[in-house]
Amino acid sequence: MRGALVGLVLALLSFAGRELSAAGEPSRGELASRTAFRVCADPDNLPFSNAAGEGFENRIAELFAAELGLPVEYTWHPQTLGFIANTLRSYRCDVIIGTSAVHELVQNTRSYYRSTYVLVYRAEDRDRFSSLDSPLVGIARIGVVANTPPAALLVRRGLIANVRSYDLQVDTRIRHPAREAVEAVASGELDMALVWGPIGGYFAARSPVPLEWVPVASEPGSPPMDYRITMGVRFGETEWLDTLNELIRKKSREIEAILADYGVPLLDRNGRLMNPPPWLASPQRQGQLFDPLGYRIADYRAPVPDAPEGVSAAATSEVVALLRDGALALDVFPASPRPPGRPADALWLPPKRETIAGAVWLPNVGLGILPPDTAAYLRAALAALTGGDRARPLVFFCERDCWMSWNAARRARHELGFTRVFWYGDGTDGWREGGHPLVSTTPYEVPPHTQ
Repeated sequence: MRGALVGLVLALLSFAGRELSAAGEPSRGELASRTAFRVCADPDNLPFSNAAGEGFENRIAELFAAELGLPVEYTWHPQTLGFIANTLRSYRCDVIIGTSAVHELVQNTRSYYRSTYVLVYRAEDRDRFSSLDSPLVGIARIGVVANTPPAALLVRRGLIANVRSYDLQVDTRIRHPAREAVEAVASGELDMALVWGPIGGYFAARSPVPLEWVPVASEPGSPPMDYRITMGVRFGETEWLDTLNELIRKKSREIEAILADYGVPLLDRNGRLMNPPPWLASPQRQGQLFDPLGYRIADYRAPVPDAPEGVSAAATSEVVALLRDGALALDVFPASPRPPGRPADALWLPPKRETIAGAVWLPNVGLGILPPDTAAYLRAALAALTGGDRARPLVFFCERDCWMSWNAARRARHELGFTRVFWYGDGTDGWREGGHPLVSTTPYEVPPHTQ
């Protein structure tokens, strides 16, 4: 339920046989009178609920109870398999405040909010890891809760090599998988976390390290990424259902304000964010496409109109001639680096890349803002490959519509002082289309004596 519940939409129903059949459950009918607003809830599952009453579902329960003139009473149970059987359907409580609109084990009220899965990343990495379409996604360390919709999306996209999977079914008194994934992004253990929006929004806002999030878009062939959330009651209790529906309608503005206080990403009827955070409030997400030095720092996968100043654009036929005359072809497509701290004699399988025959692969040197170790790698690699000859012709490329090759060419010309720099904008796409073969290679390793 919620973080787990929406993930359970796909997984839980396969376990439905362990619960009583909704159709076969004997109904006790409506309660003649209510002396309390009795809520089934998790005692340790923020931002939804906890025993201290600090979750947004606690606040919604208090809002409804006050309207009915009743005190709130809780039946606590971890929200995992067995939650409904041991609470609502045991008549120990009368309402689950948050449940997916497609849950088969309860009777759903009208939905009172719609949210989405989000991708959480460090604010300083907005230009690198804020999108699954980033050319750097192949090197990103990604956290996801198993058997949730984003997990299926990552499988469909082939992004499983660097995924850290978190268990879906846990005792929330001990573990909080989605929260742990967000915290791992803040600590630097992960670059991205794909989690249910209310969890991502809440813990990102409270992180000591600035974090941001973006909605994860639904894609054909994968489960939906956004869901409507309702309240859940027992089947057959139509008067109680009508009462809650009327409260949801009547208190919709107060509910929306409570959800906003907790940073819940809310979608309108058209699936658009109702109150985008500052970094999403403008078409460019209030970020610059270029840094003050002129390097592209966001949306790397986009059409590139022309070569950088002082760099010559080269077509496929010109690249063929340049390579024949001794130019150095440099592929800057991103890739996963050797994990830091791994001993030199430890097993590590470097990534492979299909590239131009004879080209040298220098992954990640086309980022707009280079980490110090990558900047040092670029300088050392060019020094070793050219023997210090800054007049050696260099041809930088990646794939078509990739600003990383543009950045790398500009950097070689204006920062590193190479005088004959060429930019091959069509990259491996144009090379293949021109009928030239591609060959498999691995990242270039700088000889130890030149580092």
